[in-house]
Amino acid sequence: MRKRIIYNNFIRVSQVRLIDEKGEQLGVVSFEEAKKKAQALGLDLIQVTEKVDPPVCKIMDYGKYAYQLEKKERKGAHQKAGELKSIRLTFAISEHDIETRAKAAGEFLQKGNKVRFEMPLRGREKYLDGFAREKINKFLEVVKTHTPIKFERELKKEPRGFSGIIAKV
Repeated sequence: MRKRIIYNNFIRVSQVRLIDEKGEQLGVVSFEEAKKKAQALGLDLIQVTEKVDPPVCKIMDYGKYAYQLEKKERKGAHQKAGELKSIRLTFAISEHDIETRAKAAGEFLQKGNKVRFEMPLRGREKYLDGFAREKINKFLEVVKTHTPIKFERELKKEPRGFSGIIAKV
């Protein structure tokens, strides 16, 4: 969602709180006076915020300001910490596979992600949920040896199996 930049003649107020090209506040001045100062310097008058009365305007180059905003938006879009990663365990999972998946979960947690673990149950597996709980608890014990964890959502029985969410303490 790109912010619309209001500048020069598109500013529709009579007075503005002016900041010069060096970043110093010049106080509240009329729009015409601010526009003349910007034109004298060969720069643009850009409305930085409209949430205050009078709005804050800054004297600077329009292209430079637009580039800075775009750069800030791109930086915000690439932050991935806190993602929810998913690990699926099966009913007949072996000891080695539990350790492998626990190691992967530990790596996700170290990076600051949350981990959703799930064990779907099919057919007669649904009636052997005690065995499934044992496998999940074994998985959680192995994860705890690598990384201290806390439950974001406790182990929960759902219509199609078990699931839960863990995070690093």
